[in-house]
Amino acid sequence: MYLRRLSLEDENNDSIFLWGARQTGKTTLLKHLYPQAKYYDLLLANEFERLLRDPSLLSQELAYLKEGDLVIIDEVQKVPQLLDEVHSLIHRKNLRFILSGSSSRKLKRSGANLLGGRALKKILFPLVSAEIPDFNLIKAVNNGMIPRHYMVNNPWERFQAYIGVYLNEEIREEALSRNLRTFSRFMEVAAISNGEMMVYKNIAQDCGIDYRTVKDYFEILVDTLTGYFIQGFTSTVKRRAIQAPKFYFFDVGIVNYLLNKKNLLPGSESFGRSFEHFIIQEIIAYLGYTQSSENLTYWRTSSGYEVDAIIGEGRIAIEIKSTDEVRSRHLKGLKAFQEDFPQAKAIVVSLDKYPRILNGVEIIPAVEFLRALWNAEII
Repeated sequence: MYLRRLSLEDENNDSIFLWGARQTGKTTLLKHLYPQAKYYDLLLANEFERLLRDPSLLSQELAYLKEGDLVIIDEVQKVPQLLDEVHSLIHRKNLRFILSGSSSRKLKRSGANLLGGRALKKILFPLVSAEIPDFNLIKAVNNGMIPRHYMVNNPWERFQAYIGVYLNEEIREEALSRNLRTFSRFMEVAAISNGEMMVYKNIAQDCGIDYRTVKDYFEILVDTLTGYFIQGFTSTVKRRAIQAPKFYFFDVGIVNYLLNKKNLLPGSESFGRSFEHFIIQEIIAYLGYTQSSENLTYWRTSSGYEVDAIIGEGRIAIEIKSTDEVRSRHLKGLKAFQEDFPQAKAIVVSLDKYPRILNGVEIIPAVEFLRALWNAEII
């Protein structure tokens, strides 16, 4: 059991919607934190069927609970009608609920009761480096950070099962796509485009579908927490910035599987791309868990200068390089950015052996950067 960084407690003791992609560890976390809570698992066929048939059973079965008692409903999106009962129980009995699931998409599309702001929204990401005592960077870049994948030496069969479950359950059960074969092809093309600027028409051409369908498919990935967009930073003055967003899958291991990339080692282009994705993945999780008000963007100009990660309104600029010795030529994007934002803190995350400063830019080895990030020393 890993000690997760997500906090589910707050001073108001509010109810919570806990979302997270499949197998990020929601159920394990909830059972560990709240072993005495009343627990409903809607993945269990008999539990699902009886509550789907008669949602009012929930109110009947919780009638004996006292004010402030906790109830957990896992995979709540499978029976949206339960949320009317939950709303009533919060109002009438002041019960506390944790409602977990892999996607709020079905709830939104069905017009389900989202409790009128009575529940906080929390997201559980895959594991992060700070949660693993003997963290191994090379393993993380190859396996990704879904707990079941990170913990084994060869996760390939688990990747295969994971993608199969995703396509068959998330997509078919929620009727998000009528053509699984086309969607499967789209997933492969999306993996090729991972970390790149989005050009929907190019992806549509590669998939053999309409670009509007491609936009809908990306919306599915975002709504089911399987991916996210990073917008372009456009506030610079001296250079024209590109606005197209970048797309990243939520876990680097999934991309490696979709692209059939195994045994990645430093020095290869494939390792460099996965290394960048992994560092971005950690920054996103940190901003989410700390409830930061600062956005993560990237910066690219029409003349070709680029910085992988911009924090806030240009306060921090981070370039990610898998080289074991950062040199002046690696700093071109950061130095160009500093011409517009001279006060920006400039960092290169690399595989250098020791931290150092080069031309005013901090060079930080990846493991040291991750330690500092989770100790609130970077952002």
